[in-house]
Amino acid sequence: MNWKEQKKKLMLNPEFAREYNALEPEYRLAAALISLRLAKGLTQEDLAKMLNTKQESIARLENAGSLPSLSTMKKLAKALDAELEINLRPKHTI
Repeated sequence: MNWKEQKKKLMLNPEFAREYNALEPEYRLAAALISLRLAKGLTQEDLAKMLNTKQESIARLENAGSLPSLSTMKKLAKALDAELEINLRPKHTI
């Protein structure tokens, strides 16, 4: 069974689906970080050196194992020549 099939099966469980969906912003952030880093031709080690941190810290960010602070996000955006956008919007329109 591949991941798509497994995920479809797991998503039938309401508790799993709720937890999975709750982590969606973290996964989107991790995917964006990986994409930008690779587009720049950087390794995790390269990016870590630019941020004066360890490669393991970048790995944790990329696997959504930790959430960066706002100051770290600003440093990441600068190092990756990216625009940082933080957005809060209502779930429902009135």
